[in-house]
Amino acid sequence: MFALQKSKNKTSARNQIAIKGVRDGILMLPNNEYRAVLQVSSLNFELKSEDEQDAIIETYESFLNSVGSSLQILVRTREIDMDKYLEDLNVRRGGETEQVYRDQLKNYDEFIRSLIMTNKILTRHFYIVVPYNTTGKADFELIQEQINLKLDIVAKGMMRIGMHTKELTSLEILDLFYSFYSPAQAKVQPLTEQALRMIHAAMIEKGDQDG
Repeated sequence: MFALQKSKNKTSARNQIAIKGVRDGILMLPNNEYRAVLQVSSLNFELKSEDEQDAIIETYESFLNSVGSSLQILVRTREIDMDKYLEDLNVRRGGETEQVYRDQLKNYDEFIRSLIMTNKILTRHFYIVVPYNTTGKADFELIQEQINLKLDIVAKGMMRIGMHTKELTSLEILDLFYSFYSPAQAKVQPLTEQALRMIHAAMIEKGDQDG
C-alpha cells in the first residue's frame, strides 16, 4: 500500500513536519506541544450591512481578547476533482426516463466540461489551530481537558459571529496533512479510511515508545 511504504530518505516525512503522533484528534509535537484543529464555516462579510459588519468586527475583537492565547488561522485552497461529479452526472442521466430532463442534463454536462477546460474549480476550507503547551510531561487526559476548554471558547466565539465549527478527528487531521504534502497524489489516490487507521495506529505506537 502506497501510504505505508517505507521512505528511502534518511529523514522521514513525519520528522520533517515535526509530528510525534496524533491521538483523539490532538497533534502531539516535540517539546511538549499539542494542537487541535477546528474546521470553520465561511461568512460572506461583503453582503452584510454596514451595521452588521461593525457588529461582527466588534464581536470578533471581543472573541480574540477572550481566548487568552495565540491561534493559527489556516485558509486551504484546493482544486476540486470534477471527474467523480461528471461520472455521477452521467449515471443520473442514464437513469432518467424523461427525454426533456435527459437533454437538460446533457447540456449541463457539456457546460461543466467546457468550464473546466479553461478554469480550475476551487474550494476553500478554513481552519483554526488551537495550541496547548506544557513545561514538562503531563497526563494526556489533563492535556485533553485543557485543549477542550480552549476549543469550547473558540467554538462559542465563532458561533457569536455566525460561524459554525467542527473539530477534526485524528483521521481527518492525517488526511489534511496528506493533502498538504502530497497534493497531486491526494487528488488521484485519496487515502482510504483503512489506510488512515493503519497510519494512525502506527503513529500512536511510535508516540508511546518515544514517550
